[in-house]
Amino acid sequence: MLVTLIPLFDKEMSVRAYSLFTQKNLLQNPSLQGTGSFDGAAEIQGLDVIESMGIETLSSDKDVFVEISNISIFTDISGQCNAPHERIVLLLDRRITPDKMYVDRIKELKSEGFKLAIRKLAVQQFEDYKEILLLMDYVLLDHKKIDIRIAKVYFSKVYPNVKLCAGNIQTQEIYDGLVAEGGYELYEGEFYRVPVNKGETEVTPLKVNYIELLNTVNAVDFELTKAADIIGHDTALVISLLKMVNRMAVNSEITSIRHAAAMLGQRELKKWINTAVTNQLYADKPNEITRLSLLRAKFAENLAGMFDMAGQSSELFLMGLFSVLDLILSKPMEEALKMVKVSKEIEEALVEGKGKLAPVLEFVTQYEVASWQEVSRLMMLKDIKTSDVYQAYVQSLKWYRDLFTV
Repeated sequence: MLVTLIPLFDKEMSVRAYSLFTQKNLLQNPSLQGTGSFDGAAEIQGLDVIESMGIETLSSDKDVFVEISNISIFTDISGQCNAPHERIVLLLDRRITPDKMYVDRIKELKSEGFKLAIRKLAVQQFEDYKEILLLMDYVLLDHKKIDIRIAKVYFSKVYPNVKLCAGNIQTQEIYDGLVAEGGYELYEGEFYRVPVNKGETEVTPLKVNYIELLNTVNAVDFELTKAADIIGHDTALVISLLKMVNRMAVNSEITSIRHAAAMLGQRELKKWINTAVTNQLYADKPNEITRLSLLRAKFAENLAGMFDMAGQSSELFLMGLFSVLDLILSKPMEEALKMVKVSKEIEEALVEGKGKLAPVLEFVTQYEVASWQEVSRLMMLKDIKTSDVYQAYVQSLKWYRDLFTV
């Protein structure tokens, strides 16, 4: 099984929920598609994922949207879900019709504490689905097909308790326009990760300092003590470093920042600095950008062996980490990379999408948006097992969770 998380934002660009997208490994076996073999229509794969890894690994405090079908809705959903029901949003689509058997089942699920959402309804279906819509917490709408000025008046009168979500938002400008117009509670799309084309003239001094630290630790002649002294000038980094070391060595007494750095060792210190400094560098951006950067970094590193690049795992980590540098510095990637010291291979992958590292970057970016057909194609080219990719992604989620656990 493959799994990824898609964020849903509020009007402040804060993530309020995630949609959990899953895919069984049918794309690598085209002959099975459409045959009904291993169909598993009664299974709720999203709940299986939550049970296997725990909802805290997916998200510590956000709701998680999980798709259910017109068949799986009749399974023992409460029995499959040990996570708090109020954290789970069961996502329906128009295959679940406004017939009595579905309406009764939806009422049962609501009484069991689950939140409910529906998508892919056309405007002309709203009246037919009235009994179902009255039970919904969220309705996901295609903002391109809906006039929000009319929709918010209609829903406020007929379904006042329903929260509207805008989907498939492609640019920041569209998002800003929808927020300004009002009416939507949540927003979903690629707008938050779309690269910029024009840059600002200056980068803030604080960001320049962090970039200098990144350049120091990524230099060929990187010295552990020099890096430790630079860390000592930033309270947030010192606290983060001490938390990291204390988790690794509970019974050790840390006597200095240099001592803490030495306990990590040069290799781990370099990796930690790249993640911690990046977190500080991205502090004025939406939290999801930091999360995206760090998950890309760790996921790319975990995929190294599958792409026959085990010896370049550190480069893959750095490539993923800097893959949103254009968003952070508000500059085109080519300009942003002039401020940091990265290898030619990393630069080629990030700027041109070429070179040895580029296939891993393409895989990671296609995976995070649940482009399963392209992911499957890339897996077939490299003869990669679904189970290995799943484990690589889950390990990335757990690593990210542990990174910010006090």
